[in-house]
Amino acid sequence: MFALKAYPDKYQIETVSSELVRKYPCLKEPGSGTGHQGWTTSIKFKLGNYRSKLRQAGCNEVSVNRKRGRDEDADGGFTLTKAKRGEVNHVPDHPDNYNDDSLEEHRGILVTEMKKRSKDMDLIRSKMDLTFSLRRKEVVEVQAMVMEIQERWPALFLQEQICYEFLRITTKDLFGTFTAALDEYCPRLIKLYRARKGAFGQGMENLLDSLDEQTSDIAQQRMRMCLEGLPLFVCNSAEKLFLKCLDTDPEEKQTAGVKMGVLTVLVDDGGPTPSQMVNSIAVVLEETIVLSDLPDIPTAFVYLFGLLYALNIEFPKEHKYTFETVQHIFMGLSTSCSQRIRSLKTKLLI
Repeated sequence: MFALKAYPDKYQIETVSSELVRKYPCLKEPGSGTGHQGWTTSIKFKLGNYRSKLRQAGCNEVSVNRKRGRDEDADGGFTLTKAKRGEVNHVPDHPDNYNDDSLEEHRGILVTEMKKRSKDMDLIRSKMDLTFSLRRKEVVEVQAMVMEIQERWPALFLQEQICYEFLRITTKDLFGTFTAALDEYCPRLIKLYRARKGAFGQGMENLLDSLDEQTSDIAQQRMRMCLEGLPLFVCNSAEKLFLKCLDTDPEEKQTAGVKMGVLTVLVDDGGPTPSQMVNSIAVVLEETIVLSDLPDIPTAFVYLFGLLYALNIEFPKEHKYTFETVQHIFMGLSTSCSQRIRSLKTKLLI
């Protein structure tokens, strides 16, 4: 069980105890409604004891959840750090014959290489692979701000390395899986949007009207519209995820108050109505532009999703169902989901 998930939930433990009793009927508890309630409790405590032994042995995945002393914990309660859905390597152990100090030297080499005009991408890739355990330990344990991580791990914000980091964590191809799923579900999503556009106000109608007016690059525009309409359909805040501003606005105004989002910078032509000519598209995290000059909104969105995993950032409440749709339906990273997303998945499969 631990090899699959360090912190299984109650339902998963009950599934194991139920299967245990089904395979070995002699273990069924007499007088118990389910026949395996005692086994569920026993397995739960055995897992806890096993994690304690691994923590004492220095296993990183459970060491990050060691209870802090009174002085360290005086300002707040203890928070359990668990893997996101689909994370295979949450906080892996260091490679053999390496420790924090030796891996820190390799991190320094990475930082130096990133300062060069002509970068050795093969060297960067190999050093990022080698220092993965140190990076995850910092990201999960320290929970540093995005700007601090940018300073210590600048290579993590390369477009190529976002995809590689997502692969290291989940063993999934970020771009390939997302693009294939978006291509598959796009026609059905648009059909759902049209069928219920009256329920989602003027925002959904404007998106559908803009799609109908397109005369070129239809496939790309359909994918853009699918993503921009998704927050509206699952009753999240679209305005806080897909943002727009003018290229004449100061950068601090463009990103002010933005926790995370895709920013489209429009050309200011001086007209009475905002121009629809795109100057650039960027990814914003914690009021900081971390990626810029991206080709389109779907590309920016998939990099944003990859960065949430790479930086161990929780999905914010106002975007919860949007990212859960991508996580569960598009990327196949979880087997369980909320009732709202389960209902959407059923509609997409009809």
